Amino acid sequence: METRFSAEQLAIRETVRELVRDHIAPRAAEIDERAEYPEDIERLLADNGVLGIPVPEAYGGVSGSSLTVCMATEEIARACASSALILGVQALGAHSLLLGGSEEQKRRFLPDIAQGRVVCYALTEPGAGSDASALSTRATRQGSEYVISGTKMFITHGSVAKTMILFARTGGPGPSGISAFVLERERSPWQVLKVEHKMGIRGSPTAQIAFDEVTVPVENRLGAEGQGFKLALGVLDRSRPGVAAQALGIAQGALDFALAYARERRQFGQPIASFQGLQWMLADMATGIEAARQLLYHAAEMVDAAAPDMTRLAAMAKLFCSDTAMRVTTDAVQILGGYGYTQDYPVERMMRDAKITQIYEGTNQIQRLVIARSLLK
Repeated sequence: METRFSAEQLAIRETVRELVRDHIAPRAAEIDERAEYPEDIERLLADNGVLGIPVPEAYGGVSGSSLTVCMATEEIARACASSALILGVQALGAHSLLLGGSEEQKRRFLPDIAQGRVVCYALTEPGAGSDASALSTRATRQGSEYVISGTKMFITHGSVAKTMILFARTGGPGPSGISAFVLERERSPWQVLKVEHKMGIRGSPTAQIAFDEVTVPVENRLGAEGQGFKLALGVLDRSRPGVAAQALGIAQGALDFALAYARERRQFGQPIASFQGLQWMLADMATGIEAARQLLYHAAEMVDAAAPDMTRLAAMAKLFCSDTAMRVTTDAVQILGGYGYTQDYPVERMMRDAKITQIYEGTNQIQRLVIARSLLK
């Protein structure tokens, strides 16, 4: 794996590892228990340049590389999946602007995102989940503005974000009627109807959002009218490896803890790590993680290269890494036995956090459709 990374990327990884060890890991259990957004971790990541990783240097960021984003996300998620999402959702915003924004829009919005201005990505609606093209939130042009009305749900960081990438209908039904916009909360305030109570990633707020004739200037539209759905799909190609990296980090964190526990826990007069049945479990966990890691970082490299098969590889990475995370965390709980089922140990949190990676950014059933369609073209 080291051969994939430049000296600069390895330096970034070491910085992230230190932040995780010294600041994030000690907070992970409390963040989950209190189900509160960790503003201190957000500031920590911003002040140390981590939130600038998705943004190229030309726009005030650090990298702009999918490979680097995935590397940093994995490191954070090994300790705290909720904290890893702070970087992940900043990447969603950056991808949207890099793909769909004009040069003026990139220079206007990206430096603030790189500095830590929290962004969210508003695509999903109560009636438009996997079928995102069925969204009904409407943006009606009135002179130099659009007037937006509708509802979004399951919006990660929707309650704390200052900038929103919004997808709304400007035309008729179907994908061709969807456009994308950048909303600044100071200028285009949205209403938070509800923050969800979730099984996992409890420190990452997931909000239901309402727009009641919210105005946004025409110059904040990304691309031409009707190009929004194409942009949304392009962004997902680039964000799915980030979800895969989150899942991979969760899995690695669970394996690390299970290994340490198995060496220390004694039964029948010996460490449980000496029992062959448990050794086989650990071997399978480690093998799955290593296979997932190789697929993920290959996919990230192909995203950076804008390779023709990047859509398929991104879907494969998201599918395989998240399924691996669910298996590994379940096995980690099993290795700890009754202790694994208690909140005194982190593997039960990791198991709860792993589940969402099989669902968001497109369910794993949708990933299989994406892969199959790519194969059958």
